[in-house]
Amino acid sequence: MRSRGMWDLCWAWYRALPEVQQMWVARMGFGHLLAVRLFHVDVPYLEALPERWDKDCKAFIIPWGHMIPTLEDVAYLTGLPVQGEPVVGQERRDYYDDVVELLGAEFVAGRRWPIRSILLRSLSEAVGLGGGRRGALETLEEFSASVRRSIRIGERSEEQSVRIFVAYLFERLLFPTQSSQMNCKFVLLLRDLEQARSYAWGATMLGHLFSLLPSSSQRSQSTGGFTPFLQVFDPVLRGGSRVSLSGGGGSPAFRPPPTPAVPGDVRAPLPRVSGADSRLASAGPRDTFSRERGTLPTSFLHRGPGLE
Repeated sequence: MRSRGMWDLCWAWYRALPEVQQMWVARMGFGHLLAVRLFHVDVPYLEALPERWDKDCKAFIIPWGHMIPTLEDVAYLTGLPVQGEPVVGQERRDYYDDVVELLGAEFVAGRRWPIRSILLRSLSEAVGLGGGRRGALETLEEFSASVRRSIRIGERSEEQSVRIFVAYLFERLLFPTQSSQMNCKFVLLLRDLEQARSYAWGATMLGHLFSLLPSSSQRSQSTGGFTPFLQVFDPVLRGGSRVSLSGGGGSPAFRPPPTPAVPGDVRAPLPRVSGADSRLASAGPRDTFSRERGTLPTSFLHRGPGLE
C-alpha cells in the first residue's frame, strides 16, 4: 500500500511549496485532497478487502452488504474532478527533450537515449527530500517542519517545480503501482498547467483502482491505487451514512450519523463473522467518525460546483 506511506510526504511537501505554487496545484483540482489532515489508515482492513472483490460485478462482496465505489463518492470524498477530458498519455519513442523542457536537464543527465521513464525517487531527490519517510516517533508537525527545512526550490521555474510535485503525487499517491519508474508519457499532460485543470483526475483515480483490484485479489494482499479512498468511502457499512441522492431538489447530500452525547468515536456493532472474513473485522468495531483516528474526518467532505 504505497499510497499509505507516501501521503505524509505529499502532504508536507505541498505545504512547503511557495504560496503561488500551492495555488497552481489547487487550481488543477488537488487542493482539497491535499488540505485533508492525515488520519489513521486501517491496514488489516485494507489488506483483507481485495479478497472480497468481484471483478465481474465490480463490487466488494462482504457479509454485511455490497460495497461499490462510484464517481459520486470520489467527488464528495476527495474533491478530485470526475468530469472533464480523459487522462490519456501520449506515447513516443523518446521523451528526452520533453523531460528536459518540462522537468529539467538533471533528470536525464548521464542517461542514454531513448528516455522513456525516470526513477520516482529522483523527483523527491531533485528538491532535497531524499527518502522522505516520517519516523515512527515523529509527529506530523515535526515531519512537516523537517520537510520545510530540507526542500530546495533551486533555480528551476515555478512551472517546473509544480510539475515535479504533481508527477510525484500521481505516481506515489493517486496512481501508484509496484514499479519504481514513472512513464514519461504522463509528464506531457502537465505541459500546460492551465489545461491540466480540465482533466478528470478523480475518474482516472477510480479507474486505476479498479484495474488493480483483480490482480491484487488473485496474487497478493497488497492493494494498489489510492487505498485510503476505500477506507473513507465505507462509513455506511459500519452504521453511518454516506452520500445520498435524496437531498433537497434531487441533489446529493451527505448525512452524517447523529452526534453522540459524549464526544468521541461513533461506533456500530459488527455482524458475526468467521474464517477469512474475520480479518475484515479485526480492528472492529471500526470508527465511522473519530476525532483522533477516524475513518472519515468531516473535513474530508467536498462540496464542489453542483454538489451543494
